[in-house]
Amino acid sequence: MLNYTAIDFETANSYHGSPCSVGLVRVRDGIPVEECHWLIRPPEQVDHFDHFNIALHGITPEIVVTAPRWKDVLPAIVDFIAGDVVVAHNAGFDIGVIRYACTVDNIEWPQIQFLCTMVLARRALSLPTYRLPYVLEALGEAIVDHHDALADARAVVDVVRGLAATQSALNLDELAASVGVSIGRMARAYTKAASRPPPTQAVLPLSFSLTSTRTPIPTAISTAALWCSPER
Repeated sequence: MLNYTAIDFETANSYHGSPCSVGLVRVRDGIPVEECHWLIRPPEQVDHFDHFNIALHGITPEIVVTAPRWKDVLPAIVDFIAGDVVVAHNAGFDIGVIRYACTVDNIEWPQIQFLCTMVLARRALSLPTYRLPYVLEALGEAIVDHHDALADARAVVDVVRGLAATQSALNLDELAASVGVSIGRMARAYTKAASRPPPTQAVLPLSFSLTSTRTPIPTAISTAALWCSPER
């Protein structure tokens, strides 16, 4: 059965460990059953927003000023994943966000199994580009609000569904094997961050409550290597 959690991160700046938003969708037997979205304040050492990133996702420092820090929201993300294989479009980027955000915060990153729909699409489809909107179009789907983390996570579900149908795969192992790849794994580990220059834009710490848009979905609604591509 197609059981997994789709994930997408948006970042505040060019450092991959600067998450400012995450979207997650839990899938059971190919059907989304629950979804969650958090705004996140990046780790303090990298808490600044580049104009390029703001132009992509529209998230500004003011929008996340009362959001939880990465180290505070990470346990909730891990709890939502609950041991699932994590599927992302360009998993090297999204899994890298977890690793590098934990590194800069000097905390242990979790063990995660992952699969990349960009890698799958490169093996299964012949396209001029493998960015998420183009892969969706090739599979007869479309995305609204690209670079919204939850919208992109939902789009990953559509890609998995389309590729599984194309490859006649009943589960993630079969889907990966059908194109000659395997489910990757990031082992739990800890790396102490090197000292970094102070962020160019500081936001004073505020108290917060850990809240999110975590929504059950009615049942009627329907690579082993860690690498990063600029395509998303």
